[in-house]
Amino acid sequence: MDQQSQIGDVTERLETVEARLAEHAAGPKPDGLTEPDEGGTERWEAAQVWAHMAEFVAYWQAELEKVVDTYAGTPVPFGRTKEDPVRIGAIEEGRHVPIAQLMQQVHDEIGVTRGYLPTLSSAQWASVGLHSRRGEMTVPEIGTLRNTVKDEK
Repeated sequence: MDQQSQIGDVTERLETVEARLAEHAAGPKPDGLTEPDEGGTERWEAAQVWAHMAEFVAYWQAELEKVVDTYAGTPVPFGRTKEDPVRIGAIEEGRHVPIAQLMQQVHDEIGVTRGYLPTLSSAQWASVGLHSRRGEMTVPEIGTLRNTVKDEK
């Protein structure tokens, strides 16, 4: 698949994710806690989930730009762990922000990614990142937050 088709696929996936999130943001706030990730113990209330999404999209975009800007034939290390203090602080701070405002942040940051991807040259599009848990990831995989935002078909 050529680069323009891949950009179209990434854009479509981002739009699908954003629409799904907008539906959740407009609905009632869920009660209770999330189930922990496989092998984990961390459980969140809805406000923490929204805070994470709001901070995460901008973080992931910055990591994508780092990979593209520094790739020179060897996969570029990127990402962070769940224990990252900046991540933890942003989630704690954001959990007190109204969900509608957090959804607006998600919308704005997804827009940044949608606008960024078409500006990449073919050489930049071929950049590869190396995530500590997910391994090598291509620009389309990083750009769609692949393996991060769970697909719901």
